Amino acid sequence: MARVTFNSIFIQHPDGSLEPRQRIRISGIELGPGVRFTRGASFAGIDFTQFIGRDLDIGIGDGGIVIIKGIY
Repeated sequence: MARVTFNSIFIQHPDGSLEPRQRIRISGIELGPGVRFTRGASFAGIDFTQFIGRDLDIGIGDGGIVIIKGIY
């Protein structure tokens, strides 16, 4: 596991939407570049727009997919 910055995993667009920089997995849900989501979109009960600027705890899974394990 590693601690990384939020912006190393997500692109924050001018309209406030977020987009993964690479393939990620959040509680079994996989997202990749090109998938944008906004405030109110919830993955396993987590609205990631609420954690912009925080650090994330990640691991690397098969195929290099980033697994988000926690939020600092």
